[in-house]
Amino acid sequence: MRRLIFQEYVTLDGYAADSDGGLDFSGTIAEQADVDNLALLETVDTMLLGAETYRLFAAAWPTQGAADNPIAPKLNALRKVVVSRTLDNAPWGAHESALVVRDAVEDVRELKREQGKDIILWGSISLFHTLLIAGLVDEVQLRVCPVLIGAGKPVFPHSAETRVLELVEARPWANGGALLRYKSVS
Repeated sequence: MRRLIFQEYVTLDGYAADSDGGLDFSGTIAEQADVDNLALLETVDTMLLGAETYRLFAAAWPTQGAADNPIAPKLNALRKVVVSRTLDNAPWGAHESALVVRDAVEDVRELKREQGKDIILWGSISLFHTLLIAGLVDEVQLRVCPVLIGAGKPVFPHSAETRVLELVEARPWANGGALLRYKSVS
């Protein structure tokens, strides 16, 4: 079965976005994260996004060439799946459109059963919360930014249920950030 990997930029105080939804803090580690993502993209063949993150990604990534960002050609070549109850289609510039699915839990369960490489979930915090609670997230990768913002959108859902994760990797970056990788134990 394919693994579902969630990856997110996060502040030291646990936020995936500031109170306005901004990610300005992510620039503190973007260069090192890009290097790591080039390697990660060799292990995945499907990108999973929620509707909001899809809109942000589709507005930027399909138009970026290799000269602008070496990640763009690899990211644009991935199979893209968008979980949305409102979108009917999800174009991706000149590239193949994303598949739109409606039921986060059941459709992702089916994706994981398919043959292929791993699946990456970038951003899409609400979708991540749903899939984590359903037990479908196999790995959590946090790109920790050396910033405290005090308030914003938390990475993890508030839940009465305890979740145990096992540390797979903790690697500091030269600029004060770090990569933390955890696998689900439950």
